[in-house]
Amino acid sequence: MTTKIAKHSLRILVAGGGVAGQALAFWLTRGGHQVTVVERFPALRASGAQVDLRGQGIEAVERMGLLETVRSRLVDEAGVAFVDSRGKPKATILANTSGKGRQTLTSEYEIMRGDMVRILHEASTNDTEYVFGKSVDGFDQDADRVTAHFSDGTSGEYDLLIGADGQGSRIRRALLPEGFDPYWRVGIHMAYWFVPRIASDTDIRDTYMVPGGRQIIRRSDNATETQVYFVMREESAEASAIHRAPVEQQQKWWAERFRDAGWQTDRFIEGMKDSPFFYSQEIAQVRVDSWSKGRVVLAGDAAHCASPYSGMGISGGLVGAYVLAGEINRHADDLPTALANYERVLRPFVDEIQGEVSPRVLRMGMPMNKHAISAFQNVTALACFFHIPALVARFSKEDRGGDWQLPAYADAHAA
Repeated sequence: MTTKIAKHSLRILVAGGGVAGQALAFWLTRGGHQVTVVERFPALRASGAQVDLRGQGIEAVERMGLLETVRSRLVDEAGVAFVDSRGKPKATILANTSGKGRQTLTSEYEIMRGDMVRILHEASTNDTEYVFGKSVDGFDQDADRVTAHFSDGTSGEYDLLIGADGQGSRIRRALLPEGFDPYWRVGIHMAYWFVPRIASDTDIRDTYMVPGGRQIIRRSDNATETQVYFVMREESAEASAIHRAPVEQQQKWWAERFRDAGWQTDRFIEGMKDSPFFYSQEIAQVRVDSWSKGRVVLAGDAAHCASPYSGMGISGGLVGAYVLAGEINRHADDLPTALANYERVLRPFVDEIQGEVSPRVLRMGMPMNKHAISAFQNVTALACFFHIPALVARFSKEDRGGDWQLPAYADAHAA
């Protein structure tokens, strides 16, 4: 890759080495800027569960020149089945692989988060300074520079600090007024981990509904591994707090709430303790009025997390990074204009993908009793019998993200 030198080269610090942070590094170094990415984990955080690309996110990857690489590492997931306590499918919605219309519950572009991270790292590492095992603990800024204070006691001066440090962003916390709550909650919690794959684990994602607004999801991404998700409706201080507890306490909490669920619950709970990965989270969106202040700006989930139920988490991060870097590259000598344009251009897209998440619709998909579960399965089965989900997806004019178009920037097509 040939790096192009900007008219005005900036020293840019990116806090967070995830999808958004690495996508920013890719585009900003192409603009000729000196980019340092600091990641608090001691090595590349190439872990996590299955994610998907949709709509404008697919186009953003294509403009990076990485779509074929992504295609080569996709997970083979054919669709989603709603199963009963014996694992028998009551209704199945297949992926839309026509290349037209809207993706269904399963995207045509399903990929493990770790693979996506590795792809972005390989594409950006030659021109970016990556520093692992270090975080930005605070910063000071004036009209000319921002000084970042790191976890190892050192400091550094930069022209711009970008907080791409996720849903729980420390950079965002420092930017917002004390006591401001950036989270829009939907009263749903999720935990996921990995267990060994068995013969009955197919390439169809199984969704099992349990009374009490609970779901168990099983999906298999390779020959030896199966992902397990426990999801539940609960609006309580205890549920919101559990995600900050030690992992052992989190696992005990989830096991207690699903012990009576049936199906393969015993297998999944037993597999918790030996899983190489376990993550527990509250489903929430990040909603703030402004994404920047002076020489500090937020990106990805730190700015506009749309939640897993939007289906646009990874795509939103890639699109946001593309727009932010594009505006910086275009207005490198006028950061206030660049950051104002970033908000003006991207905000309609973010509003669209966040608006896709309806608590009412989510509650319908997580019934509280057996009768409601049966009704949901019967209606879904009837719709599938008449191919309604496939037809709706096939002939939809737009995917999630609406008709918002990815803007064109110089250097926006990778060599």
